[in-house]
Amino acid sequence: MLRRSWVEIKTDTIVENYRIFKSHLPEWQQIMAVVKADAYGHGEMRVARALKEAGCTNFAVSNIEEAASLREAGIEGQILILGYTPVSMKEELKRLDITQALLNEEYAELMSGCGIKAQFAIDTGMNRIGLDADVPSECERIIRKYQSGFGLTGLFTHLCVADTDSEREFTEGQIAKFRAVAESVSDLNLPYVHCMNSAGGLRYQPYGNLVRLGIILYGLKPDISNTLLPGIKPALEWKSVISEINHLKEGETVGYGRTFKADRPMRIAVIPTGYADGLDRKLSNRGCVFIHGKKAPIIGRICMDQMTVDVSDIPQASFEDEVTLIGDGYTADDMAAAIGTIGYEIVCGISKRVPKIYI
Repeated sequence: MLRRSWVEIKTDTIVENYRIFKSHLPEWQQIMAVVKADAYGHGEMRVARALKEAGCTNFAVSNIEEAASLREAGIEGQILILGYTPVSMKEELKRLDITQALLNEEYAELMSGCGIKAQFAIDTGMNRIGLDADVPSECERIIRKYQSGFGLTGLFTHLCVADTDSEREFTEGQIAKFRAVAESVSDLNLPYVHCMNSAGGLRYQPYGNLVRLGIILYGLKPDISNTLLPGIKPALEWKSVISEINHLKEGETVGYGRTFKADRPMRIAVIPTGYADGLDRKLSNRGCVFIHGKKAPIIGRICMDQMTVDVSDIPQASFEDEVTLIGDGYTADDMAAAIGTIGYEIVCGISKRVPKIYI
């Protein structure tokens, strides 16, 4: 392995997170594992295979490329594409036995005719995709109109603020709207009706027979204010090494733009990880790494391939020592909080040039 910048992923931890979450659901509610965006940066093939062995039979992805990769890797069961697929690919959907989200009536009309499996998206307030739940009679008309044009297997919606305590009324309204649509076509006996995501699955009364488990599957929080179930842990650690140790005199500056000026003699380390590896440049002069278990603040601007950190208070730090960017109690959520973003963006943003090591 090239020890420059790498991530270590524990698939056993992901499986354990899955099992812990599942143990808190009623028996009639199953989990749909969301493995889109390369399993949130954790590697969709390895994650899907581990979950398949753990008994998971429902998976969700973003697009047909991700779905095809899962099928080619031998993943069976339901694979649901949550968003758009070009109409020209509908025969491929059928060949691969992929379930396609139907975004609206026009899209359903264009996708009909070849018998693909499909589920209608219902818009309950996110105003993104789906039939308008504010007009439930229209939703019912469209669903009934196209039930015979597809292997129609279900309905779903997405809760946009289920992770926020102050928005409980809005979320409960979304669930109520979705329930009204689902119950209007209950005689169709659609096998999958689902609206719960990671946050909704534990914070609201259960409705639907699937919970789409996303970010919590990987041990991160839907929102920094949330508390995870006991035992759920992050599965990913990001590591690098010290490539050089330098000394600064008082008054000297570091990096592009000379944004950091030493106010005392300092000892600094160069780390060969930068924004081309997915380390957010906004962490410049704000973030930190950990060396020998001690915090080393990032100083100066993060470069494309390197950054510099202050190791003045870590005298044992030396050439090729291991550096932790994420891990040892410092999570992607913590890194995200430092720059006002979310843990999702941190793990999804790790570059493909950073190798994944499964341990």
